[in-house]
Amino acid sequence: MERLARRPYALLALLGLLLWLPGIVSLPALDRDESRFAQSSRQMVQSGDLVDIRFGQVPRYKKPAGIYWLQSASTALLGMGHDNRIWTYRVPSLLGAIATSWLTFWCAIAFAGGVAALLSGALMLGTVLLTAEASIATTDAVLQACIVAVMAVLLRVYRRARDPDAPSPSTRMVMFGWAALALGVLVKGPVAPAVALATILALSAWDREIGWLGALKPVRGFLLLLVLVLPWLVAITIQSNGAFFQQSLGNDFAAKLAGGQESHGAPPGYYLALSAAAFFPAILFVLPGVAQGIARRADPAIRFLLVWAASWWIAVEIAPTKLPHYVLPAYPALAILAALFVIAPQAARGMTTARWIAALQFLAGALLLAAAPILLPHLYGEGVPWWLMALAALGLMLALAALVLSLRRQMVPAVAAALLAMLVLVPTLTMGAGPRLTQLWITERLKPLVAAGSHPGDPPPALAGYQEPSMVFALGKDVLLTDGKGAAEAGARMGGLALVEDQELGGFLARLAELQADAAPQAEVSGFNYSRGRKVHVTIFRVARLHDPREPRR
Repeated sequence: MERLARRPYALLALLGLLLWLPGIVSLPALDRDESRFAQSSRQMVQSGDLVDIRFGQVPRYKKPAGIYWLQSASTALLGMGHDNRIWTYRVPSLLGAIATSWLTFWCAIAFAGGVAALLSGALMLGTVLLTAEASIATTDAVLQACIVAVMAVLLRVYRRARDPDAPSPSTRMVMFGWAALALGVLVKGPVAPAVALATILALSAWDREIGWLGALKPVRGFLLLLVLVLPWLVAITIQSNGAFFQQSLGNDFAAKLAGGQESHGAPPGYYLALSAAAFFPAILFVLPGVAQGIARRADPAIRFLLVWAASWWIAVEIAPTKLPHYVLPAYPALAILAALFVIAPQAARGMTTARWIAALQFLAGALLLAAAPILLPHLYGEGVPWWLMALAALGLMLALAALVLSLRRQMVPAVAAALLAMLVLVPTLTMGAGPRLTQLWITERLKPLVAAGSHPGDPPPALAGYQEPSMVFALGKDVLLTDGKGAAEAGARMGGLALVEDQELGGFLARLAELQADAAPQAEVSGFNYSRGRKVHVTIFRVARLHDPREPRR
């Protein structure tokens, strides 16, 4: 391990590429958020407008422009003239996740040894939740890197204030933290400042002292933040006539604090219940690491980690809107505590109970992750070939080996076996099982049928019923999103294709009859819309153009 710890950044990058690249290049664009982000970035590439954010024909003002700049830049650099390849929009998430593991290492190396810091980065890198965010074109992997950079600087400042023997952070390092905070604001608004503020408030309440905050150079740092953030904020305010703030802070952020937005409400304990799967495989060491950390809370660095994790975890548990990734900013602190336990397990109150609970959590996560590549293709795809079952079984055996090693107190080998299990199970799921889930990839099946049925000079297709954002990414920003009646009228007016889901079929056919227009079915696709949790059936019609759809044919 000492030899590996000499090149931590190269090793962590290699692990990240092996873990995440298979899914990045093989999974289709996801129906909802990923396709919204990717399509908006695609339109930024096409328009060259780095201020305004649009999805299709409407503004998209839920998030600042930072992630769209990164995604449009990666597509412009890597797309080779093509802007419709989803993997090019996922590259910033890949790099953000690798940076998260690097910065977790950098955070830990401030007070721990090289091996402990390397294990911290590796445990963070291997988590299922970061793996999910690294593989899709959304904000959270990049945001996570920004947050860990901020918190690593904050930890150094706090530790120096509590331990005169600790090295003092340089002005350049402190300004790096403020710059990371500014990038976090440009990526996802107030989330990064909220994580830092929650930790600062909790530490100040614990210590009953705030003098250490002066070392953050708040005046100079806040000026740097304004210099980096204000130009775009002023530009988008002028561009949108103030609508950006109304939609991003009022309709999006405030709504999530006020109630369970978009049916994403859940009771407190939601993230604790998910942790067996979301924090796998590090979950095997997290609870023992927390128990050991509580026993060592007099150490300023350990206290900082405990407060960082607890303050944010409690905040998201009590918030009414809950999505799995909201808890991710707490994970690096817990990964470091877990790594410290792996390197030097110590007796602590409740440690035996903590280890057995962690073992059960790990076992549950291993069984779930090994079952997914087998069950999902069986339920939603083409069946399960023998090689997929063999790989899932191999991954499960490696996970069980990690569990046995940990129970025998061989902690570092247990971490190695757990990471090997992830290196088998994750590509098995994303590259092996993922593309076989044909019932879920409705857009991917519709796209070639639309291309085959289109004629030169056709207008953009009309979509009635099935209008997932992935369809806009697949077919372009000019697709018509309407109902069955609107699809009939558009087809009668301009001709072309109409994609009609069954729930809109009655209105579509009735309006065609009123207009005395003809429509011939070209193809049909059935599947399961996982975003809505229901089966769908879509028919592709070619509608014959009328000269004036307001006048029935005679």
